[in-house]
Amino acid sequence: MAALSAQGCAIEETYKLPEAEGVLDLYFYRKVGFQLARFFARLRVSPISVTVLGGVFGVVAGHLYYYRDLRINIVGIALHILANALDNADGQLARMTGKGSREGRIIDSVVDHLIFGSVYFHLTLRCMAEGASPTVILLAIAAAVCHALQGGAADYFRNGFLYFTKARSAVQFDSYADLGAEYQIIDWRAEPLKKFLLWLCLNFTRQQEMVMPDLNRLRTAVDREFPEQIPDWLQIRYRDYARPMFKWWGFLMANTRMMVLFILLLVDQPVWFFWLQLTVFNLLFLVLLVRQNMFLRSTLSMTAANQPLDCVLR
Repeated sequence: MAALSAQGCAIEETYKLPEAEGVLDLYFYRKVGFQLARFFARLRVSPISVTVLGGVFGVVAGHLYYYRDLRINIVGIALHILANALDNADGQLARMTGKGSREGRIIDSVVDHLIFGSVYFHLTLRCMAEGASPTVILLAIAAAVCHALQGGAADYFRNGFLYFTKARSAVQFDSYADLGAEYQIIDWRAEPLKKFLLWLCLNFTRQQEMVMPDLNRLRTAVDREFPEQIPDWLQIRYRDYARPMFKWWGFLMANTRMMVLFILLLVDQPVWFFWLQLTVFNLLFLVLLVRQNMFLRSTLSMTAANQPLDCVLR
């Protein structure tokens, strides 16, 4: 990745995927993240350090949600917003300075899991302290698992869009098979951190491929049929389908969950965060998966035939 001038680049140049930017991202988080990225670039702070800093704020925010005190909860909300701004800033800083890496992306994903793990853990303790049955633990675990599956699928959908519509050589769209082969040749004693991070990435990717297997099948078929360049008809077809879907997948990403969580904390009903995750968010997730799989299978058939079939099935 070519480095950009920290002071001279435009904010749009630090976006990973403009099509996926929501209103809150465009008008708040990306703007704040951009200024933070410029600040950290002047200090020569690495993107991974920014990621870790955001993780600290996010984990502490989760702890502050344990207390049934609105003032403390509001401090937690402020820290959570700051953590999300830093989560934007680390990626913008990486693109601004050309210091993006697979290790950085893995650590970013781990930190995201730790933040919401802290949220789920402390909300569960809060519910139990308020007299909830111990079965709330099972409710929280089920909600957290669904959360992880939904967030992973949304990220996989975004990476697929980048791969099929942009220059795929510049996109990190890993497969479980490729990562597994790379994992086998790394020695634990020689490179323990690299091996551990790759193990995490391997498991994240396996989870994504299990939830959306047809996306991996399409990627494999396209690599086989079109090794040099993805044809225009396929790029156009994928772009026309995926662009309108981003607003729906966006509901399964961090911003919507945070807004729902904040509202429930303000009205002192945090247990509903678990229930909404298992009902509303899961229903949306299932609908999106059905639509996504129908599109992927039809596109896979067209790819196997190595022809656009007039491209009338967009």
